[in-house]
Amino acid sequence: MVLDDVVTSHANGFIDLWLPRDRKYNVMITHEDKVVESQLSTFEGDNTCITTMQFL
Repeated sequence: MVLDDVVTSHANGFIDLWLPRDRKYNVMITHEDKVVESQLSTFEGDNTCITTMQFL
């Protein structure tokens, strides 16, 4: 586990989270009764900015 904590987003809704390279992650973000989950990785050639997770 890399982070299991309360994080406050910036005013624009984004968060900064630096992850170790060459790993795969399962990401879950919760807010009140909403949950969003996604997988991401930090291998060479992977995106360095993820903007696809959103609450619906």
